[in-house]
Amino acid sequence: MKNKVKKFKEVLIISGSKKLSGTIKISGAKNAALPNMAASILTDEYVYLNNVPELLDTLTMEKLLNEIGIKSYKKDGSLLLKFENKPNLKADYDYVSKMRASILVLGPLLTRFGHAEVALPGGCAIGTRPINLHLEALKKMGADIHLKEGNIVANAKDGLQGATIKFDRITVTGTENIMMAATLAKGKTIIKNAAKEPEVVNLANLLIRMGAKIKGAGTDTIEIEGVNKLNSATIDIIPDRIEAGTFAILSALTGENITIENYPFEYLEYFDRVLENIGVSIIRIDKNTAVVKRGEKLKPTHIETKEYPYFPTDLQAQLMVLLCFAEGISSIKENIFENRFMHVPELCRMGAQIKIDVESRTAYIKGIKQLEGTIVKATDLRASAAMVIAGLTAKGITTIENIYHLYRGYEKIDEKLKSIGAEIKKDIIEEKGA
Repeated sequence: MKNKVKKFKEVLIISGSKKLSGTIKISGAKNAALPNMAASILTDEYVYLNNVPELLDTLTMEKLLNEIGIKSYKKDGSLLLKFENKPNLKADYDYVSKMRASILVLGPLLTRFGHAEVALPGGCAIGTRPINLHLEALKKMGADIHLKEGNIVANAKDGLQGATIKFDRITVTGTENIMMAATLAKGKTIIKNAAKEPEVVNLANLLIRMGAKIKGAGTDTIEIEGVNKLNSATIDIIPDRIEAGTFAILSALTGENITIENYPFEYLEYFDRVLENIGVSIIRIDKNTAVVKRGEKLKPTHIETKEYPYFPTDLQAQLMVLLCFAEGISSIKENIFENRFMHVPELCRMGAQIKIDVESRTAYIKGIKQLEGTIVKATDLRASAAMVIAGLTAKGITTIENIYHLYRGYEKIDEKLKSIGAEIKKDIIEEKGA
């Protein structure tokens, strides 16, 4: 009988119930960096981005752009991108399968070169993300699009034409993709029911600095007048509001001596009000520095996830951990992604009392006194952050599997947590049953 080959996996081991204190600095926003990086396809001149987070997702996008023909130069959180090689108009599955945001290269490639082949994207398995909205919009702009062997093949030999696009539902990457495509299209493009996220505005500001003519970013109607050429530009990536919200929730649960630098107050007004209703106050120390103060009791609340400026789906899992400690029953209705309660069974393994009404996509959370450390899985990017928060608050040791999700969206998170006193370490363990 042959010996079985041993298999190993990387995990994160957390010793919980420690009081944390110190200073956390919020990194640049992943969801702003990725489309701003894709915008470098639109010009032969350099695009210079400051405050780019060092993440698996930004590294994947950088490698994808390198394959397309763009050279990248990095230094101290800054990234210079410049088209220096013959363009390769195909985005292979090896890159795209790792990250859904890779679809953002489709619009720029098509509008600039008249052709693009992009593999159907992958990423977190949290539900349907309708790429068809991107494709239907590009068809309205004159593109011929078909699927071949798992790839989106798009052609616009005579260039894209301006059109009025009304999205059936709000799509952030769809808005960004079409906005980039429209910058070099002939005539005017109007995007209706556009996403209003700060990350969309950050991209629009970069494109405007490159010479694009864009009005209305941050509202539900964006107008783009096509130009013949875009130029070099520099921009700062905005702070990551999701990371900031994640650390605000952690601060409320692990101690009141954590200072959060680079906190984007203007992007988290609704989130901050939700915390206030629960009994957690975000105190502004100066323009971009916050401390978190918690009342004696955490009160239950009822929220729904919704597109910006309302409560973000990307903070739903983290808030659920906080509500595990509220006195009474809270509810969260998930309106964005149908599979975004995959963290619930993992929290229940730690002692949480949560029930899901599948039909209404609502989770009901009954407050408890204590979570217990155990072995859990990070089921997606934001769920991984929820598991870290849960582990830091729980009694005993928590082991988190599938931690690659975490490093897709949180820059040097274990280093940041260690700096405020967390006992957290990566380890390699043998897979049972392997």
